[in-house]
Amino acid sequence: MVVTMNTYQISTRKSMDFTDVPKAEIACYKWEEGYTPKAFAQMIYVENTGFALHMEAFESDPKADSTVYNQPVYKDSCLECFVNFNPAQPNYINFEMNANGAFLSALRPGRKPKTPIHELLSDLPAVRAERHADRWTVDAFFTLAQIETLFGKGSFAPGDELKGNFYKCGDETPIPHYGMWAPIENETPDFHRPEFFGTLVIG
Repeated sequence: MVVTMNTYQISTRKSMDFTDVPKAEIACYKWEEGYTPKAFAQMIYVENTGFALHMEAFESDPKADSTVYNQPVYKDSCLECFVNFNPAQPNYINFEMNANGAFLSALRPGRKPKTPIHELLSDLPAVRAERHADRWTVDAFFTLAQIETLFGKGSFAPGDELKGNFYKCGDETPIPHYGMWAPIENETPDFHRPEFFGTLVIG
């Protein structure tokens, strides 16, 4: 199942099994021309445990200079998930990852102000990256305890709605590019526009 509209169904599972989980295609490229790599995201609600995120980009040689947490991975070939786990409040996290598994993230209502998540959490979400001949992947896991600390909500049920967007970018790659799942109406590159987030519904 492929989802291309601005509503995505998060599958509820008992484990991190992405078989037959819907894909949110990152197919809207704006602001720059010449490079539009295929990319997608998938998300699972693991019952009573947390949320698993899987993202893929079909690139054979992604730029990946950043190697540790909180480095500017958006300058590399980057996959990103911006998500508000509790739309009753205004904040979201930007979660940006490269092919080394390096990532950065902050809690924020928009581009500014922001608070890096390591200042709020005792442990960071787990991230794993893999490279293949024609693509690279990243997986992240957000525990319910982490989500409750950041968003004030620690339990979820079918029908609950989150807000978010999925991105593929590379600010300082050989061909800069800006892809998104839910389109952003802005004249210049800016992913920090929560007013254009799509709806993520727990199924």
